Amino acid sequence: MSKGGTLVSGGAGYIGSHVVRQLVAAGESVVVLDNLSTGFKDAVIPGAELVVGDPGDQVLVAELLKKYRIDSVLHFAAHTIVPESVSDPLKYYGNNTCCTRNLLACCQAAGVKHFIFSSTAAVYGIPEGPMATEDTPNAPINPYGTSKLMSEWMLRDLSAATDLRHVALRYFNVAGCSPDGKIGQSTRKATLLIKVACEVAVGRREKLLVFGTDYPTPDGTGVRDYIHVEDLADAHLKALAYLRQGGASTTLNCGYGHGYSVKEVIDAVERVAGHKIKVEEVVRRAGDPPSLVAKSDKARSVLKWTPRFDDLDLIVKTSLDWERKLAKGEVYG
Repeated sequence: MSKGGTLVSGGAGYIGSHVVRQLVAAGESVVVLDNLSTGFKDAVIPGAELVVGDPGDQVLVAELLKKYRIDSVLHFAAHTIVPESVSDPLKYYGNNTCCTRNLLACCQAAGVKHFIFSSTAAVYGIPEGPMATEDTPNAPINPYGTSKLMSEWMLRDLSAATDLRHVALRYFNVAGCSPDGKIGQSTRKATLLIKVACEVAVGRREKLLVFGTDYPTPDGTGVRDYIHVEDLADAHLKALAYLRQGGASTTLNCGYGHGYSVKEVIDAVERVAGHKIKVEEVVRRAGDPPSLVAKSDKARSVLKWTPRFDDLDLIVKTSLDWERKLAKGEVYG
């Protein structure tokens, strides 16, 4: 794509590692910056250089941008647990917002031209309609969503003041693992539904808690738009190509445009696993909207992005295969 280097912050994490693998396969010169607090060294495939450190460390980032002639930055590093953001909001503003500010300051000083930001559908809060478009009002209901929205604002203003151009990708619910089983989601104490349900299915967790069965949805449980991590990673490469071809700064939803309830996901996990899993219904969890589904036509049009893994059973199967490997100690985690 380019002769310049690409810096991936948080590239040893779940989503970042999948993006790094696709970047390396595309011939990119990739440098991963990750403090390994939630990421894994073994998730960074050969062909990418791992530097252990914090993306908010301005001295380190400035050195890397210069040493590797970085022209593009993909920023994944962040705390992402919604309930934790409610109980410890300053942790999220400090890491997700302040560290992003420091990273952007380094990019501005070094003349980085392209920046892709890992944002979230949590910026929408609880949309009035059944689906969220990029024009849906931003009204986050938890500090996680607010911390990401503040970073979007910084990017918007910096792009207006300089020649840096950016794409902010608002993720919906990311799930699944690489179909070849080489990398996957090993997040400790994960809260994402499909990951947790598959942990229960293979005996790595005792039970699955269903947070709320009285939502205004068809079966009373929360509805989410689940996107396979491989399709999301591909959207990042498409976004990078878009910027390098002169595309203007933009914000795009990344989802499939339809949702599944918690109960439907449980049914899929049991179907793929071939047995029932232990489930316990409890009260609603703070900061969770009833339904959140993407309107992602803009991403498909602007990026020429065509998802390939839009199948709930396939998403579950790749997750379940990874959990089985983790249970046997065959992979990192």
